Amino acid sequence: MGFPDRIERTVRVERPREDVWAAITTAEGLGTWFGQSAEIDLRVGGEATLRWDGGHEAHLRIERLEPTSLFGYTWGIYGLPKDDVRRTYVEFTLADDGAGTTVTVVESGFAQLAPAEHDTAFNGNTEGWRSELDELVAYLHG
Repeated sequence: MGFPDRIERTVRVERPREDVWAAITTAEGLGTWFGQSAEIDLRVGGEATLRWDGGHEAHLRIERLEPTSLFGYTWGIYGLPKDDVRRTYVEFTLADDGAGTTVTVVESGFAQLAPAEHDTAFNGNTEGWRSELDELVAYLHG
């Protein structure tokens, strides 16, 4: 039996899809709920940098863009050295849900890791997505 390869979480927000899209694809949005500051070059092949207090940074490479519906990127794996080339893929899918929006986040690629690396990355990101998506909902409900 292999290791779990993906984390999936869905939340619903009482905001139109365009507002959610702006929250996940702009420097202003990302730098408010997903870190303390952000830079983003919003195009396939573009890069984004998220920064948190204490000096932690995450570097993203944008892989898929379907405006107001789908935002996908790769990023370094939690717990691995910064120069490790392995990455996971994160995909945000937005869908209209009445007057609000359903946001589904799937992160995959954890099966490539050795057992100790897997436990650190998978558990850390499972908790991380729980926390970060709660912050997204709070930000959008502002």
